[in-house]
Amino acid sequence: MAFKAFGKAPSGARLARMEGSPRFHAGVFENPEPTDMRLQGASFAKVFWEFMTKTPPTPTLHAVKTDLHLLPEGQMVWFGHSGYYLNLPGLKIAVDPVLSGNASPFRFFAKAFPGTDVYKPGDLPDLDVLVITHDHYDHLDWTTVIALNPRFIVTALGVGADLEYWGIPPEKIIELDLGESFDRIPGVRLTAAPARHFSGRGAKRNGTLWMSIVLEINEKRVLIGGDSGYGSHFAAIGQTYGPFDLAILECGQYGVHWPFIHMFPEQTAQAARDLGARALLPVHWGKFALSMHPWDEPIRRLMAAAGGLTVATPRIGQAFPVLGPYPTEHWWEAV
Repeated sequence: MAFKAFGKAPSGARLARMEGSPRFHAGVFENPEPTDMRLQGASFAKVFWEFMTKTPPTPTLHAVKTDLHLLPEGQMVWFGHSGYYLNLPGLKIAVDPVLSGNASPFRFFAKAFPGTDVYKPGDLPDLDVLVITHDHYDHLDWTTVIALNPRFIVTALGVGADLEYWGIPPEKIIELDLGESFDRIPGVRLTAAPARHFSGRGAKRNGTLWMSIVLEINEKRVLIGGDSGYGSHFAAIGQTYGPFDLAILECGQYGVHWPFIHMFPEQTAQAARDLGARALLPVHWGKFALSMHPWDEPIRRLMAAAGGLTVATPRIGQAFPVLGPYPTEHWWEAV
Protein backbone atom coordinates (compact mmCIF):
# COMPACT_ATOMS: atom_id res chain seq x y z
CA MET A 1 0.00 0.00 0.00
CA ALA A 2 2.81 2.41 0.84
CA PHE A 3 4.32 1.93 -2.63
CA LYS A 4 1.04 2.93 -4.28
CA ALA A 5 1.28 6.24 -2.46
CA PHE A 6 4.45 7.16 -4.33
CA GLY A 7 2.32 7.83 -7.41
CA LYS A 8 3.44 7.84 -11.03
CA ALA A 9 5.60 10.12 -13.15
CA PRO A 10 3.90 12.17 -15.89
CA SER A 11 4.15 10.86 -19.43
CA GLY A 12 2.59 11.18 -22.88
CA ALA A 13 0.39 14.17 -23.58
CA ARG A 14 0.66 15.36 -19.97
CA LEU A 15 4.45 15.46 -20.17
CA ALA A 16 4.28 17.22 -23.52
CA ARG A 17 2.09 19.91 -21.99
CA MET A 18 4.56 20.31 -19.12
CA GLU A 19 7.42 20.71 -21.59
CA GLY A 20 5.55 23.66 -23.08
CA SER A 21 5.45 25.52 -19.78
CA PRO A 22 7.78 28.52 -19.45
CA ARG A 23 8.65 27.25 -15.94
CA PHE A 24 9.88 23.86 -17.23
CA HIS A 25 13.55 23.49 -18.18
CA ALA A 26 15.78 20.44 -18.59
CA GLY A 27 13.12 18.09 -17.27
CA VAL A 28 12.14 20.02 -14.12
CA PHE A 29 10.10 23.01 -13.01
CA GLU A 30 11.87 26.08 -11.64
CA ASN A 31 10.95 28.68 -9.04
CA PRO A 32 10.00 32.24 -10.02
CA GLU A 33 13.30 33.46 -8.56
CA PRO A 34 16.61 31.66 -7.98
CA THR A 35 16.17 29.29 -5.03
CA ASP A 36 18.88 27.13 -3.50
CA MET A 37 17.09 23.98 -2.30
CA ARG A 38 20.22 22.32 -0.95
CA LEU A 39 20.54 21.93 2.81
CA GLN A 40 22.41 24.91 4.20
CA GLY A 41 25.30 24.28 6.57
CA ALA A 42 24.61 20.60 7.20
CA SER A 43 24.44 17.19 5.58
CA PHE A 44 21.24 15.20 5.13
CA ALA A 45 22.49 12.67 7.69
CA LYS A 46 23.08 15.40 10.28
CA VAL A 47 19.68 17.00 9.71
CA PHE A 48 17.90 13.64 9.85
CA TRP A 49 19.68 12.77 13.11
CA GLU A 50 18.73 16.13 14.62
CA PHE A 51 15.13 15.62 13.54
CA MET A 52 14.93 12.13 15.04
CA THR A 53 16.66 13.02 18.31
CA LYS A 54 15.95 16.72 19.01
CA THR A 55 12.39 17.35 17.87
CA PRO A 56 10.52 18.46 21.01
CA PRO A 57 7.60 16.31 22.20
CA THR A 58 4.05 17.45 21.54
CA PRO A 59 1.22 17.44 24.10
CA THR A 60 -2.32 16.33 23.35
CA LEU A 61 -4.04 19.23 21.58
CA HIS A 62 -7.76 18.32 21.81
CA ALA A 63 -9.06 19.43 18.41
CA VAL A 64 -12.71 20.44 18.05
CA LYS A 65 -15.00 18.16 16.00
CA THR A 66 -17.48 20.20 13.94
CA ASP A 67 -20.23 18.56 11.89
CA LEU A 68 -19.15 19.72 8.42
CA HIS A 69 -22.44 18.59 6.87
CA LEU A 70 -24.18 21.21 9.01
CA LEU A 71 -21.56 23.94 8.62
CA PRO A 72 -23.34 27.24 7.81
CA GLU A 73 -22.63 28.87 4.48
CA GLY A 74 -19.77 31.35 4.66
CA GLN A 75 -17.83 29.42 7.30
CA MET A 76 -14.70 27.29 7.24
CA VAL A 77 -12.80 24.76 9.33
CA TRP A 78 -9.05 24.21 9.61
CA PHE A 79 -8.01 20.55 9.92
CA GLY A 80 -4.53 21.39 11.21
CA HIS A 81 -1.39 21.72 9.09
CA SER A 82 -2.41 22.86 5.57
CA GLY A 83 -5.83 21.22 5.25
CA TYR A 84 -9.11 23.15 5.46
CA TYR A 85 -12.70 23.19 4.22
CA LEU A 86 -14.71 26.22 3.12
CA ASN A 87 -18.48 26.27 2.63
CA LEU A 88 -18.98 29.27 0.34
CA PRO A 89 -22.08 30.36 -1.59
CA GLY A 90 -22.27 27.92 -4.48
CA LEU A 91 -18.91 26.33 -3.66
CA LYS A 92 -17.92 23.59 -1.26
CA ILE A 93 -14.13 23.44 -1.45
CA ALA A 94 -11.39 21.62 0.46
CA VAL A 95 -7.67 22.33 0.24
CA ASP A 96 -4.81 19.86 0.82
CA PRO A 97 -6.64 17.63 3.34
CA VAL A 98 -4.46 14.98 4.99
CA LEU A 99 -6.94 12.89 6.96
CA SER A 100 -5.11 9.57 7.22
CA GLY A 101 -3.17 10.40 10.38
CA ASN A 102 0.20 10.55 8.61
CA ALA A 103 2.03 13.05 6.43
CA SER A 104 4.01 10.17 4.96
CA PRO A 105 3.48 6.98 2.98
CA PHE A 106 4.65 5.04 6.05
CA ARG A 107 2.48 4.70 9.14
CA PHE A 108 5.43 4.96 11.54
CA PHE A 109 6.64 8.38 10.31
CA ALA A 110 5.18 11.92 10.49
CA LYS A 111 2.20 10.92 12.62
CA ALA A 112 -0.42 13.48 13.54
CA PHE A 113 -0.03 15.05 16.97
CA PRO A 114 -2.14 13.45 19.71
CA GLY A 115 -5.68 14.80 19.64
CA THR A 116 -5.51 16.35 16.16
CA ASP A 117 -6.55 13.47 13.90
CA VAL A 118 -10.30 13.88 14.47
CA TYR A 119 -11.53 14.27 10.88
CA LYS A 120 -11.78 11.50 8.29
CA PRO A 121 -12.78 11.75 4.61
CA GLY A 122 -16.32 10.64 5.40
CA ASP A 123 -16.77 13.73 7.57
CA LEU A 124 -16.64 15.98 4.51
CA PRO A 125 -19.78 16.69 2.48
CA ASP A 126 -19.76 16.24 -1.29
CA LEU A 127 -17.24 18.72 -2.66
CA ASP A 128 -17.45 20.91 -5.72
CA VAL A 129 -13.68 21.36 -5.79
CA LEU A 130 -10.72 19.68 -4.13
CA VAL A 131 -7.55 21.75 -4.43
CA ILE A 132 -4.14 20.08 -4.24
CA THR A 133 -1.42 22.73 -4.32
CA HIS A 134 1.48 20.32 -4.89
CA ASP A 135 2.43 16.69 -4.57
CA HIS A 136 4.20 16.51 -1.19
CA TYR A 137 2.83 13.93 1.24
CA ASP A 138 1.67 16.54 3.74
CA HIS A 139 -0.55 18.06 1.01
CA LEU A 140 -1.44 15.18 -1.31
CA ASP A 141 -2.57 12.22 0.77
CA TRP A 142 -3.60 9.40 -1.51
CA THR A 143 -5.83 7.58 0.99
CA THR A 144 -7.76 10.82 1.58
CA VAL A 145 -8.03 11.70 -2.11
CA ILE A 146 -9.37 8.32 -3.23
CA ALA A 147 -11.96 8.37 -0.44
CA LEU A 148 -13.41 11.72 -1.52
CA ASN A 149 -15.65 12.26 -4.53
CA PRO A 150 -15.35 15.88 -5.65
CA ARG A 151 -16.80 17.18 -8.89
CA PHE A 152 -13.36 18.54 -9.80
CA ILE A 153 -9.80 18.28 -8.53
CA VAL A 154 -7.83 21.43 -9.30
CA THR A 155 -4.11 20.85 -9.04
CA ALA A 156 -0.73 21.86 -10.43
CA LEU A 157 0.63 20.80 -13.79
CA GLY A 158 1.78 17.17 -13.76
CA VAL A 159 0.13 16.09 -10.50
CA GLY A 160 -2.74 14.56 -12.46
CA ALA A 161 -0.46 11.61 -13.24
CA ASP A 162 -0.66 10.54 -9.60
CA LEU A 163 -4.41 11.07 -9.49
CA GLU A 164 -5.08 9.00 -12.62
CA TYR A 165 -2.77 6.26 -11.33
CA TRP A 166 -4.96 6.11 -8.22
CA GLY A 167 -8.12 5.73 -10.27
CA ILE A 168 -9.44 9.31 -10.39
CA PRO A 169 -11.40 9.80 -13.65
CA PRO A 170 -9.38 12.10 -15.93
CA GLU A 171 -12.41 14.29 -16.68
CA LYS A 172 -12.41 15.39 -13.02
CA ILE A 173 -8.77 16.47 -13.05
CA ILE A 174 -7.94 20.10 -13.85
CA GLU A 175 -4.20 20.80 -14.05
CA LEU A 176 -3.11 24.43 -14.07
CA ASP A 177 0.06 26.13 -15.12
CA LEU A 178 0.85 29.49 -13.52
CA GLY A 179 -1.58 32.15 -14.71
CA GLU A 180 -4.18 29.62 -15.88
CA SER A 181 -7.67 29.60 -14.37
CA PHE A 182 -10.53 27.20 -13.64
CA ASP A 183 -13.94 28.81 -14.03
CA ARG A 184 -16.43 26.03 -14.76
CA ILE A 185 -18.52 26.87 -11.68
CA PRO A 186 -20.61 30.04 -12.14
CA GLY A 187 -19.27 33.00 -10.17
CA VAL A 188 -16.07 31.17 -9.16
CA ARG A 189 -12.54 31.50 -10.52
CA LEU A 190 -9.41 29.72 -9.29
CA THR A 191 -6.13 30.96 -10.77
CA ALA A 192 -2.72 29.35 -10.32
CA ALA A 193 -0.17 31.79 -8.91
CA PRO A 194 3.53 31.41 -8.02
CA ALA A 195 5.00 29.85 -4.89
CA ARG A 196 8.65 29.42 -3.94
CA HIS A 197 8.98 25.75 -3.10
CA PHE A 198 9.59 22.38 -4.80
CA SER A 199 7.85 19.07 -5.49
CA GLY A 200 8.49 15.33 -5.44
CA ARG A 201 7.20 12.12 -3.89
CA GLY A 202 10.33 10.05 -4.55
CA ALA A 203 13.97 10.57 -5.41
CA LYS A 204 13.34 13.09 -8.20
CA ARG A 205 12.50 16.66 -7.31
CA ASN A 206 10.50 19.20 -9.29
CA GLY A 207 9.01 16.80 -11.82
CA THR A 208 5.60 18.42 -11.24
CA LEU A 209 4.59 22.02 -10.57
CA TRP A 210 3.78 23.67 -7.22
CA MET A 211 1.50 26.68 -6.85
CA SER A 212 -0.63 28.98 -4.79
CA ILE A 213 -4.24 29.64 -5.80
CA VAL A 214 -6.18 32.88 -6.09
CA LEU A 215 -9.81 32.10 -5.25
CA GLU A 216 -12.29 34.72 -6.49
CA ILE A 217 -15.96 34.36 -5.58
CA ASN A 218 -18.68 37.01 -5.38
CA GLU A 219 -16.08 39.79 -5.69
CA LYS A 220 -14.17 38.42 -2.69
CA ARG A 221 -10.61 37.15 -2.90
CA VAL A 222 -8.86 34.48 -0.85
CA LEU A 223 -5.21 33.53 -1.38
CA ILE A 224 -4.63 29.79 -0.91
CA GLY A 225 -0.93 29.95 -0.26
CA GLY A 226 0.20 26.33 -0.43
CA ASP A 227 3.84 26.01 0.60
CA SER A 228 6.26 28.84 -0.13
CA GLY A 229 9.41 30.44 1.03
CA TYR A 230 9.39 34.22 1.18
CA GLY A 231 10.08 36.14 -2.00
CA SER A 232 9.12 38.95 -4.32
CA HIS A 233 6.27 36.88 -5.75
CA PHE A 234 4.02 37.84 -2.82
CA ALA A 235 4.13 41.51 -3.76
CA ALA A 236 3.60 40.56 -7.41
CA ILE A 237 0.55 38.46 -6.54
CA GLY A 238 -0.80 41.32 -4.44
CA GLN A 239 -0.32 43.78 -7.28
CA THR A 240 -1.87 41.48 -9.88
CA TYR A 241 -4.78 39.94 -7.96
CA GLY A 242 -5.10 41.74 -4.63
CA PRO A 243 -5.99 43.09 -2.27
CA PHE A 244 -7.17 39.92 -0.52
CA ASP A 245 -9.93 39.52 2.01
CA LEU A 246 -8.05 36.58 3.52
CA ALA A 247 -4.56 35.18 2.95
CA ILE A 248 -4.01 31.57 4.08
CA LEU A 249 -0.24 31.24 4.39
CA GLU A 250 2.21 28.68 5.67
CA CYS A 251 3.71 29.29 9.10
CA GLY A 252 5.69 26.32 10.29
CA GLN A 253 8.14 23.54 9.36
CA TYR A 254 10.81 26.15 8.70
CA GLY A 255 14.46 25.64 9.55
CA VAL A 256 17.86 27.29 9.25
CA HIS A 257 18.99 24.46 6.98
CA TRP A 258 16.25 25.17 4.38
CA PRO A 259 15.63 28.94 4.63
CA PHE A 260 14.38 29.54 1.07
CA ILE A 261 11.56 27.00 0.68
CA HIS A 262 9.59 27.63 3.89
CA MET A 263 8.90 30.98 5.52
CA PHE A 264 9.93 31.89 9.02
CA PRO A 265 6.95 33.29 10.97
CA GLU A 266 8.15 36.87 10.68
CA GLN A 267 8.23 36.42 6.91
CA THR A 268 4.68 35.08 6.96
CA ALA A 269 3.54 38.36 8.52
CA GLN A 270 5.43 40.33 5.88
CA ALA A 271 3.99 38.21 3.07
CA ALA A 272 0.47 39.02 4.28
CA ARG A 273 1.36 42.71 4.14
CA ASP A 274 2.85 42.31 0.65
CA LEU A 275 -0.39 40.71 -0.51
CA GLY A 276 -2.52 43.52 0.87
CA ALA A 277 -4.42 40.99 2.97
CA ARG A 278 -7.20 42.21 5.23
CA ALA A 279 -6.71 39.12 7.41
CA LEU A 280 -4.22 36.26 7.75
CA LEU A 281 -4.87 32.61 8.60
CA PRO A 282 -1.53 30.91 9.45
CA VAL A 283 -1.42 27.22 8.57
CA HIS A 284 1.22 24.48 8.08
CA TRP A 285 1.57 24.09 11.84
CA GLY A 286 -0.27 22.36 14.69
CA LYS A 287 -0.61 18.79 13.35
CA PHE A 288 2.67 17.31 12.09
CA ALA A 289 6.32 17.72 13.10
CA LEU A 290 8.33 18.12 9.89
CA SER A 291 10.97 20.35 11.42
CA MET A 292 12.79 20.64 14.75
CA HIS A 293 11.03 23.66 16.23
CA PRO A 294 8.56 23.30 19.15
CA TRP A 295 5.00 22.71 17.96
CA ASP A 296 3.73 26.14 19.08
CA GLU A 297 6.77 28.23 18.17
CA PRO A 298 5.37 29.22 14.73
CA ILE A 299 2.22 30.85 16.11
CA ARG A 300 4.06 32.48 19.02
CA ARG A 301 6.63 34.05 16.72
CA LEU A 302 3.99 35.11 14.22
CA MET A 303 1.86 36.85 16.83
CA ALA A 304 4.91 38.72 18.08
CA ALA A 305 5.57 39.96 14.53
CA ALA A 306 1.96 40.58 13.48
CA GLY A 307 1.82 44.25 14.47
CA GLY A 308 -1.47 45.62 13.13
CA LEU A 309 -2.38 42.51 11.14
CA THR A 310 -5.67 40.77 11.80
CA VAL A 311 -4.70 37.15 12.49
CA ALA A 312 -7.24 34.33 12.71
CA THR A 313 -6.27 31.80 15.37
CA PRO A 314 -8.92 29.06 15.35
CA ARG A 315 -8.50 25.83 17.21
CA ILE A 316 -8.10 22.84 14.93
CA GLY A 317 -11.62 21.89 13.85
CA GLN A 318 -13.29 25.09 15.04
CA ALA A 319 -15.80 26.69 12.65
CA PHE A 320 -15.43 30.40 11.90
CA PRO A 321 -16.52 32.89 9.20
CA VAL A 322 -14.29 33.04 6.14
CA LEU A 323 -14.65 36.83 6.04
CA GLY A 324 -14.65 37.36 9.81
CA PRO A 325 -15.03 38.17 12.55
CA TYR A 326 -12.18 35.81 13.33
CA PRO A 327 -11.32 33.81 16.44
CA THR A 328 -8.38 35.41 18.23
CA GLU A 329 -7.95 33.25 21.35
CA HIS A 330 -4.37 32.31 22.16
CA TRP A 331 -5.49 28.76 22.87
CA TRP A 332 -2.00 27.25 22.54
CA GLU A 333 -0.93 29.05 25.72
CA ALA A 334 -3.23 26.81 27.77
CA VAL A 335 -1.98 23.52 26.28
